Amino acid sequence: MWFFSSVLRICQDKLNKMNKGINRKRAQESRAAIERLYITMRHLFNRGSYKPYGVSGQSLREALLMLSPEIYGSMADEERVEMDGLLYVMDRLPKGLEECRFIRLISKEGFADSGFEVIIPPKRRRNCYRIDEEQMFVEMTRGRSDIYDILTHLTFLYIESSKIQKNSMDAKGRLRRDWFKLEEIVQKEANGEDFNVEIAYTYLSNILGRTFEETEAACKKFSKSNANNSLFHITYWLGKIAIKEYKDGLDREIIFSSSLRDRVGHHIYGDRWANTIKAHILEKSWLERPVHVISANMHSVMNVLYGRAALQKSQEEYSIYELASLISNSDNTEMRQKIRNYALKHGMHQIDDPKVTNISVQLIDTERIDFSLADDDLPVDREWLQSEKPLLLVMDYPFGEQGYELMDELLKPFDDEKDIALHVKSISIMGKAGILEGNKGDIMIPNAHVFEGTADNYPFENDLKREDFEGHGLEVYDNGPMITVLGTSLQNRDVLQYFLRSSWRAIGLEMEGAHLQKAIQSAARVRKSIRQDVTIRYAYYASDNPLITGHTLASGSLGQEGVKPTYLITLNILKKILAVKKNEAVEETS
Repeated sequence: MWFFSSVLRICQDKLNKMNKGINRKRAQESRAAIERLYITMRHLFNRGSYKPYGVSGQSLREALLMLSPEIYGSMADEERVEMDGLLYVMDRLPKGLEECRFIRLISKEGFADSGFEVIIPPKRRRNCYRIDEEQMFVEMTRGRSDIYDILTHLTFLYIESSKIQKNSMDAKGRLRRDWFKLEEIVQKEANGEDFNVEIAYTYLSNILGRTFEETEAACKKFSKSNANNSLFHITYWLGKIAIKEYKDGLDREIIFSSSLRDRVGHHIYGDRWANTIKAHILEKSWLERPVHVISANMHSVMNVLYGRAALQKSQEEYSIYELASLISNSDNTEMRQKIRNYALKHGMHQIDDPKVTNISVQLIDTERIDFSLADDDLPVDREWLQSEKPLLLVMDYPFGEQGYELMDELLKPFDDEKDIALHVKSISIMGKAGILEGNKGDIMIPNAHVFEGTADNYPFENDLKREDFEGHGLEVYDNGPMITVLGTSLQNRDVLQYFLRSSWRAIGLEMEGAHLQKAIQSAARVRKSIRQDVTIRYAYYASDNPLITGHTLASGSLGQEGVKPTYLITLNILKKILAVKKNEAVEETS
């Protein structure tokens, strides 16, 4: 009896520790709000249109307010407009969208070849077209994740516009003096006329429900973004359209084109993208060569392999991290172009797809790389490389569910009838993710991906290990899963604490991992279009910690802080691929 009571007490103590910091009721409410958001979005998408301040739009707003995501800060405050969240959203929406009553989400419908100017948001690669004064068309080519992402941001935008409208009117529904003063300022700004900035900040702060200091800081942040209008302009137009709807009944509307509704989920764009890559491989007679797929950015692999040779910079002059920091400096455009030009002459082939998937690919023929200057950073077995002749296929970061579409199509046989497939030997995924313990720039090495909101989980043997990253001044988190979330904008503290403290013991969250791994496992174990023992590598660096105030994605990018973890992961992936010892190669062959 004593034994069983002791075991029970130990189990209870462990459960109490596990549940420490978790508000289970609030976490459950938040999960229900996320589910309600996605059910509503799917319904509205299938219906074809909705009005943000109609009944359906109200359901979206209520669910988002119930969830109150960390990235949207003070969104739930009824008076204060959220500044960092607004900048985060506007960086991901086309310039001028705040002026439009009608937003139409479309697929590829021929506008790229029309006379309309293409508007591309700085932080989301979407082709957008301003059709007239009141209407903006936005292309959605990245699947449902892309659609859910923009609908979430638009819902936030409409919530904030309602605050601006209320702050601009008195109790009797009359426009306040501050509103007319803001209108004068926006007109002067448009005409290039001077105005007293501090007086302008004062009027704006009253309409935003913010202090003078907060308003001044926010205006300066917005002024640094060339792809956005000023905060004066954005506030005025968000308020103007909300006021027109409130006073005159001129509703805003979001429309989904019939073409978009027909094409989503059918891999039309991924199929074209993958076939273009495979056709290039066939044209170059590389079909028999071992392929190593790397999902990363479009600069770090190229810079590690070609940077020193192109710039003639030795290890004695710069370490690889110092060289990477130098190349990444925004003033060194000419240096980056020099590396790219050198790479294109020495084995790198770039395939861009700006009009459809927005996912570029670099095919790198290692046979043509001069590794003499890279030896200190990346020691390779040149004799083995000459006989093996590995081909690197570097693909840009996909977005959410797009990861499944692209990886699934890429790993399919080149010719279904003849069953000709790429000889894929390894797949390496480098990404940036939100970390749940640790700080920006730290490293995460997962052992599984868990798909948020479902029972789907994808465990795997990760070829990258903790010891590969130790000794470089960055914390490393491993032995836990990554949570593949439905949207980075839909996480709050309670949900994140649950992922961290519960038995899931998650180390981070991102948007593509489960989608990519699902495609890899399908190709290896079901379709058998790639080898079952394909080597898998996943490593992420922390772009944010959403559990720490001021460290969310809305607080800004990593900048130079991100250089070291990016290149540390890149180096370790390339070492695993290229620095194969002869005896290891012999064992693999036998």
